[in-house]
Amino acid sequence: MATDRHAHAMTHTGADAVRHYERALDDLLFFREEVTTEARAVLDAAPRSPMGNVLMAYLGLLGTEEKDAAGAAKSFQEFRRTVPDADLTPRERMHAEAADAWLGGDVHRAGGVLAELAVAHPKDALALAVGHQTDFFTGNAVLLRDRIGGALTAWDADDPHYGLLQGMYAFGLEEAGHYGLAERVALEAVERNARDVWGIHAVVHAYEMQGRYEDGIRYLDARTDDWSDGNYLTVHNWWHYALYLLEAGRTDEVLAVYDAALHNENSGGAAMELLDAASLLWRLYLAGTGTGDRWPALADAWEQRRDGAYYAFNDVHSVMAYVGAGRLADAERLIRDRETWLRTTGPGTPPGLSNVPMTAEIGLPVSRALVAYGQQRYDEAVDLLLPLRHRLHTFGGSHAQRDALQKTLVEAALHSGRLHLARSLLSERVSLRPQCPYGREARARLAGRTAAAAVRF
Repeated sequence: MATDRHAHAMTHTGADAVRHYERALDDLLFFREEVTTEARAVLDAAPRSPMGNVLMAYLGLLGTEEKDAAGAAKSFQEFRRTVPDADLTPRERMHAEAADAWLGGDVHRAGGVLAELAVAHPKDALALAVGHQTDFFTGNAVLLRDRIGGALTAWDADDPHYGLLQGMYAFGLEEAGHYGLAERVALEAVERNARDVWGIHAVVHAYEMQGRYEDGIRYLDARTDDWSDGNYLTVHNWWHYALYLLEAGRTDEVLAVYDAALHNENSGGAAMELLDAASLLWRLYLAGTGTGDRWPALADAWEQRRDGAYYAFNDVHSVMAYVGAGRLADAERLIRDRETWLRTTGPGTPPGLSNVPMTAEIGLPVSRALVAYGQQRYDEAVDLLLPLRHRLHTFGGSHAQRDALQKTLVEAALHSGRLHLARSLLSERVSLRPQCPYGREARARLAGRTAAAAVRF
C-alpha cells in the first residue's frame, strides 16, 4: 500500500496519485490557486483514492460557497457508495466522517472529528489545515490556537511544512489574545517561507489588534511581491492593507485599493472577497465618508449570487451592502427569507446544522441592527448589538473582521445619546489599542457631546 511522506497509508492510491496529492497539499498550505488542478490529478490517477476524494470534498467547502459545497457533496456521495468503509484505514475513515459531517452542514462536528484525528496522527497536515479553517469559520479562538499547538512538537523543525504550521499557530495565538507571541511566531514562519501568505496574514493581524497600523503598512510594503498575487488570500491581505490606510487617514488610498483589488468589474464575485469589500465600505459608511457609486455595484454583486441560507457570516455582509446602497427593501427581504428558513427547518434537517444557531442567535439580530442603523434607529441598533458583543465570534470570522460590528455599536451608542455606554466601549478600545486613531477621534466626539451633560470620562 502506498504512503504519503509521513508514512500515512493511502488506500487505492498509486505512486503517481500520491505525488499529485503531496503537490496539492503543498499548494493548499501556501493557498496557491493550483491546488484544485493537482487535486483533480489525484483522482485522474486514482479515482477511488479516499484521500483524493476527501481532499476534493474539503476544497468544495473551504470557500463557503453553497454551490461548490453542493457539487462536492454529490461527488463525495458517489465515492462513498463505491468505496466501502471496510476498504479505508482508520485515519481515512475519520477524514471521510469529517467530510460527511461538513458536507451535511455540521462544521462543528467536522472540526471535532479532525481534532480527534490530529491527536492520533499529529503529522497529518491535511487534518490540521482543514481543522484550522473549521475553527476560523466557527470563531473558536481557543481551538485555532490549541489544535495546531497540540501537534507542533510532533514535527521536526526542518520539515518543509513546519514553518507553515507556525503560521497557522501564530494566527491562533493572535485570535486568542497573545499578540506579542503571535507576532514572533508569525515572523519566524515567514522567515522560513517568504510566500507563506497565511503567516504574513498572522503578522498583520497581530499588528492590527495592537493598533500598529504604520508597522503593518511597512511590513506589507516590504513584501508586496510575496503576497499580492497568485494566491487565494490576495484580496484579503489587500483588505488588511486598506484597514491600515484607513487608520492612517489616507482615505483616497483606501478607495484606490478597493477599486484595484477588492471589487471592480473584473472581480469574480466570490463570497469571501465580497464580504471583505462590504466590510471595508461599511467602515467608511460609519465614518460618514463618501464612496461614490461603489455601494450599488457591490449590492448588485451580492444580489447576483442569490445565496440561500448557507453561512450567516456571509449573509450579514450582504446586508451591509444593501444598507450601504440604500436598498433597505433588499436587506429586509433577505432577513425575511432567513426567518422563513428557520421556521421551516425541522424534520429531515441534519442534526447539528451549524448555520441554524449561527443565523438565529447572531446573523439575524445583527442583520436587523444593520438595517436599524441604516434607518437611523440607533437606539434599536444598540439594543440588538449590545447583548451580542461578547458572542459575535460564534458565527465565525476573526476579531478584525468582526470589529466592523463593534464599531457599529460604538457609533450607534454615540448617535443615540447613550453616552455612558459609549464612554465605556471607547475606554475598552483605547485601553487595548492606545495607538489606534479611531479610539482617539471617537473619544473627542464623545467629549463634545458630554460637555453639556458633565459626564465624567
